[in-house]
Amino acid sequence: MKFQTTRMAAAVSIAVLHIGAAAQQTPSTEVPATDGLNMERVVVTGTSGGSSKMKSSVSVSTLELDAVLKTAPTSAADVLRAIPGVRSESSGGEGNANISVRGVPVSAGGARYVQIQEDGLPVLQSGDFNFITPDSYVKIDGGLDHLEVVRGGSASTLASNAPGGIINFISKTGVEKGGSVGLTKGLDYDTTRVDFDYGAPLLDKTRFFVGGFYRYGEGIRKTGMNTEKGGQIRANVTHELDNGFIRLSFKHVNDKTPTGMPVPVQVNNKVLSEIPGIDPREVSFYSPHWVRDVTLAKDNGKVASDVNDGLAVKSTAIGLEARFTLGDAWTLSENLRWSDNTGRFIGVFAGNNGNIGEYTFATGPNAGKAYSGRAFSAVVFNTSIDDAGAVFNDTRLSKTFTLDQGTKLTATGGLYLSVQNLGLTWNFNEYLMQASGDQPALLRTASATPGLVGPAFGACCSRAVDMQYKLTSPYVNLGVERGALNVDASLRRDMQSASGSANIATGATYYDPATAQRVDYDVSRTSYSVGGNYKLGTGLAVFARASDGVAFNADRILFGAPLDGSAPVSINTVKQLEGGVKWRKGGISTFATVFQAKTRESNYEATTQRSTANSYDAKGVELEAAYNGGALRVAGGLTWTHARITATAPGAEAVIGNTPRRQAKVVYQLTPSYVIGDASFGVSVIGTGKSWADDAHTIIMPAYAVVHGFFNYQLGERTQLALSANNLFNKIGYTEVEGDGHAARSISGRAIKATIKYAF
Repeated sequence: MKFQTTRMAAAVSIAVLHIGAAAQQTPSTEVPATDGLNMERVVVTGTSGGSSKMKSSVSVSTLELDAVLKTAPTSAADVLRAIPGVRSESSGGEGNANISVRGVPVSAGGARYVQIQEDGLPVLQSGDFNFITPDSYVKIDGGLDHLEVVRGGSASTLASNAPGGIINFISKTGVEKGGSVGLTKGLDYDTTRVDFDYGAPLLDKTRFFVGGFYRYGEGIRKTGMNTEKGGQIRANVTHELDNGFIRLSFKHVNDKTPTGMPVPVQVNNKVLSEIPGIDPREVSFYSPHWVRDVTLAKDNGKVASDVNDGLAVKSTAIGLEARFTLGDAWTLSENLRWSDNTGRFIGVFAGNNGNIGEYTFATGPNAGKAYSGRAFSAVVFNTSIDDAGAVFNDTRLSKTFTLDQGTKLTATGGLYLSVQNLGLTWNFNEYLMQASGDQPALLRTASATPGLVGPAFGACCSRAVDMQYKLTSPYVNLGVERGALNVDASLRRDMQSASGSANIATGATYYDPATAQRVDYDVSRTSYSVGGNYKLGTGLAVFARASDGVAFNADRILFGAPLDGSAPVSINTVKQLEGGVKWRKGGISTFATVFQAKTRESNYEATTQRSTANSYDAKGVELEAAYNGGALRVAGGLTWTHARITATAPGAEAVIGNTPRRQAKVVYQLTPSYVIGDASFGVSVIGTGKSWADDAHTIIMPAYAVVHGFFNYQLGERTQLALSANNLFNKIGYTEVEGDGHAARSISGRAIKATIKYAF
């Protein structure tokens, strides 16, 4: 591997020299106004005070709303697949996605090493809470202004639990007067959606924005009923002051969508194949023929849930953002958000891939009749999100000092405080179900409840979690700018205090207070990041950075080692080195980065009930490029990663040296688009090479490429017709496989929709 890495680095170095030679032929006064990656755009994510891409020493990408819509996304996580270096397994519906960056592992679920933000503050403090991930509360609509994504770098010190990167969804604030209303209908699936947004001045120095959506229908996956229902509204008011601004914001989400879970498949000679009658692109096992799922409450009462509710999320958030220029050129910024987050996650997980036999229908129009065919274990993951509310506050004070010979020193000190609640109630019941993707029915068992077998997985998983995580994180950043050179260094001290309790119900029937696990511990760690950027010319810059960051464990370490302060508590760390080059000329721009990430972590998987402790080493190259030729625009990226497991817990040494699960060597994106008169059209191709489904390398996940398409036509000055297709060629793309190969999860199948929008 050493030779391969060296060879790759040499190739990049040669490319840099060629770029440098080309740049030297460009007059230093040339400032490309339309470079494809918009290198002069000032980004605020992962910086202490805002910096252009060309000056920053981090890998950062931006996506405007129109570029987001070109990818025909079906969820917030779907958008991220278009960002080079980001690994987004967006196959779970509109939540529960697995997200990481640049070889940092996705070893269980969620986004442990990446912080998902809205307007500079986290959606949830931890990205990998069981059954409740931040993307569940992020909905894409016309209120999105743009997206900023930082991979690695200063994310270790300018956010908590974010050593892999920061994904920041930034809202519109009414800077431009106007708005729109749109109606969307699914053409090959059942959905109806209304969107609206409007922003305008209220007074001379005051402006507002309001926007949102409402939708209903079956959704992309076949359910036979309205399993999508709900929407979002958000608004903000900004008042400009002589020395700054104050902004109040509000968001309310009440939405219900189907979840995508692993479905029965089979494996022959390490190769996955589908089971007849079960299409992993379409099936969800939601059905009109479900009975109510009766589960245990924390007070030992009973709760009856509708399995077809899927992922139901509710959130109300109120925010305050302010910035003031104080005396002697000091700047004070404040960002505060309070949120009340609740919901319920219900998904049907395949406990096995079924058996063919003689059964009897227990529900549906054929109840009581014989059924000859395949039946499988349908495990209902039913988790009540009792409380995921939080308070986040980030306060910064900064000043720029002018030193000799035009040198500028910017000093920033900040204090980040958060309180994150986590109240969950797990219940996993097992049913016997018809193995069909078309409104399956339950099959008779010995239970009095139709289809019910009993508690799943040996009654392991009726769990009550009541936790609170408090973070106190002071940080400091020093940046020096002298001519073409920018250097910065930062430190962050994260101190987490966890308290609460967790309990497993005896036989899934009763919570005994005597068996509750007491949680009361403190963990802390100091992170650092140091980097530099040097502009060799107007259109050429090189950068390098070293970082060391931490992601604290949350509920995934419950029910394992003592957490009452009597024993050390494991943490997860990521050490990174990166360096690269940025180049632009005319409408062409490129961003190339060589990186290394070393990760140490501990984990627990609910479906296998196994604890793990692994170390990983990933090296690679990340390329991002774009061309803006007016009518023709092309954007793309490629990430090549060589990752290895370098250490494990005792007893699992056989996997050392293997490629981590679900880590492809090559992932790529390509989005060409063209404008002809009143029409614009294009495609987005997102592909991944083959990978291993498990660390032991017993199952192969095939390579695949997904093509999305769009066509927009301006019917009049204010009216636009838009057609978009997600997964145009209806490809199967597996994103995860259970360890024994009995079940796998795929991206959803083709979804074509039409939108008519009126702007005013």
